[in-house]
Amino acid sequence: MVSAASNRSKADQDPATWLPSAAGYRCQYVTDWVADKLRWGLSIDADEQMALAQTLGQCPDRPVTVIPAR
Repeated sequence: MVSAASNRSKADQDPATWLPSAAGYRCQYVTDWVADKLRWGLSIDADEQMALAQTLGQCPDRPVTVIPAR
């Protein structure tokens, strides 16, 4: 759960322009982001890919769990 102000600050930004301020939550955030993109077959742009790769590089051996869409 996040505060309303925190939710508004994120708006509709992707990981290239916004990451959680709590560094300890960033790995979970980006793995969830990747899982959602895979689940729904969504594309990513170059800036988003670079931000995801950079952040995931700090998350060794962090699994990405994808729940198939029905």
